[in-house]
Amino acid sequence: MKLDKTIVDKINLWLSDSFDPGTRKEVQKMLDKGDEKELIDAFYKDLEFGTGGLRGIMGVGTNRINKYTIGAATQGLSNYLLKCFPGEKISVALTHDNRLNAEKYARIVADVFTANGIKVYFFESLRPTPELSFAIRHLGCRSGVMLTASHNPREYSGYKAYWDDGGQVIPPHDKNIIEEVNSISDVSLIKFTGNEDLVEMIGREVDEKYLEKVLAASVYPEVVKKQSDMPVVFSPIHGASVHMVPAALRQLGFKNIHLVKEQCITDGNFPTVIYPNPEEEEAMTMAMDKAQKVNAELAMASDPDGDRVGIAIKGPEGNYHLLNGNETASLLFHYVMKGWQDRGLLTGKEYIIKTIVTTFLLDRMAEKIGIKCYNTLTGFKWIGNIMTRLEGREKFIVGGEESYGYLIGDHVRDKDAVVSCALIAEMAAWYKDRGKTLYEALRDIHLEYGLYREKLFSFVKKGREGAEAIKSMMYQMRENPPTSLDGELVAYFRDFKSGVEKNLENGEEKNIDTPPSNVLQFETKSGTMASVRPSGTEPKIKFYISANSAVDHLERYEEIRNQLDEKIQRIANGFIGE
Repeated sequence: MKLDKTIVDKINLWLSDSFDPGTRKEVQKMLDKGDEKELIDAFYKDLEFGTGGLRGIMGVGTNRINKYTIGAATQGLSNYLLKCFPGEKISVALTHDNRLNAEKYARIVADVFTANGIKVYFFESLRPTPELSFAIRHLGCRSGVMLTASHNPREYSGYKAYWDDGGQVIPPHDKNIIEEVNSISDVSLIKFTGNEDLVEMIGREVDEKYLEKVLAASVYPEVVKKQSDMPVVFSPIHGASVHMVPAALRQLGFKNIHLVKEQCITDGNFPTVIYPNPEEEEAMTMAMDKAQKVNAELAMASDPDGDRVGIAIKGPEGNYHLLNGNETASLLFHYVMKGWQDRGLLTGKEYIIKTIVTTFLLDRMAEKIGIKCYNTLTGFKWIGNIMTRLEGREKFIVGGEESYGYLIGDHVRDKDAVVSCALIAEMAAWYKDRGKTLYEALRDIHLEYGLYREKLFSFVKKGREGAEAIKSMMYQMRENPPTSLDGELVAYFRDFKSGVEKNLENGEEKNIDTPPSNVLQFETKSGTMASVRPSGTEPKIKFYISANSAVDHLERYEEIRNQLDEKIQRIANGFIGE
């Protein structure tokens, strides 16, 4: 095998006595197998914090999730916390989801923190990500860690690092933590011998406080009492929201809750799905089948760490339609904003937040209702950052992103499937009480504000070769941006990396008010839009394409919808080929 010297040096280091016998044995197995690509992928780089923190395939190597990469990340975070808060009794919150090895990794994290003199509030068993965010704020912690790989395939694990506001780490903290991690030149610098006296187990008491805040986000709680027998289906897809979502629905007042029992078994092998991602139709199949059997108003499913939610709603023929993240956001944002308006709660200081790749229907609705809308980068940590920045000055009511993540209320700084499921069910009950389905409600929104259609096209590019291919694609589009989208001239070209928007009609330029990010966006005068970005958590490049049109007559609704979908596909073909 011909491997780069850097990779050979890393492999030899992992074969040394600095590493435990089990690790050395696994590395030797890889060498004996002689799979050059596997060795390169495992050792060609160190795992880095992306939009979702540390995430990767489990196994030995610097580019894998294992005892040493998890330990180094925690040691680096510990070093940084000790520098930021000298002389203080620092505490952190810690939990995990149902991933393979998640509990084992969480115990390693607890040991490293406590070995560094940092107190750990350790959840007694798996909990959803948003509850960790809540616990950090509720317990006055300086940081927190969630062991999860969110909706990635079963071979992945990961590590989400949070700061004292309950949001995931952002600049400068993320970069500074990485510097601390990179400064750990030898695994002997990782303190693995923990101090049990600094571990405090937490559970039910935090659950109760968290659920109080979830229920406080309700817009029309009284309507649930009237529609308490409305059938609702929920699946945690084997994950961490198995207890909290049903508890929230029950406490809100729903009595006819149907759980997908096969998927209530917490299992990191995800035996009933190919991918544990509610964005995928296959992952929602069992919930939809259950909904059909019990004639449910809707079916909901969350991802393994309980921050994203996918829903299926009953259509006009009694069949069930999967909504994409933009459609769910449109319904949910409209319900919350109109609820606040109709109840006389708006004071002029309220706001919503969305990401730059999420439907601009939300901007349009907010403008008409009279609520400020902030746009920010992809990744809920940026939504949380705005919330923290505006805390005490303006009032956050709802936020979200097209990737099935939403938050109602300011009790956490991350997307929250628990409060989202509660409010989506309440919303269905509210419309049912008025003789409408969610399908009809979404159509009414489009008739009033315009029909917006969006679609995400993702392409997987694995390993070092894939990373280089994605880098080349972004470079080419940055240097030679498209001049038209389906025959419409591009009027605005935004490069979020340079922070500049160019008006291609008059040549004017203006700064974009977001942190730098490797995202390109092309928009026509009519609002047709294409956004391109590499994923921060997966080996993918993503194309977000949107088109919209007014609907003059209800009879033309389906026709216009199909026309927009065809237009989106043609634009996608222009980027990626037929």
